[in-house]
Amino acid sequence: MKNSLGTIGLCRRAGKLIFGFDAVKDEVMKPASKVSGVVIADDLSDKSKKEVNFICGKYGKAVCAPGVTMDEIKGVIGKYTGILGILDDGLFRSISKQTETINNRSGDIE
Repeated sequence: MKNSLGTIGLCRRAGKLIFGFDAVKDEVMKPASKVSGVVIADDLSDKSKKEVNFICGKYGKAVCAPGVTMDEIKGVIGKYTGILGILDDGLFRSISKQTETINNRSGDIE
């Protein structure tokens, strides 16, 4: 969804975005994690999707797939990545509203 790309760009400009598997994983696993949810690209490998879903499920973080590719994400944030951690509840809710929520942490975001 192209609206999701705009929101991802807004997250980047606002400093509410982390990206890359290791950075997102480390932040999700922190006791005082600021990650509201994780966004994954459609063309992310199945292995990476499985790992993200496992970690986010274990730590109670929602995962959504807004129908964007890693190339589209690169066009918005300037980095080629397929895993994004959103650090703001409202911005993550905006992305997840328009998309398929894969792993819902508490039922409040769909």
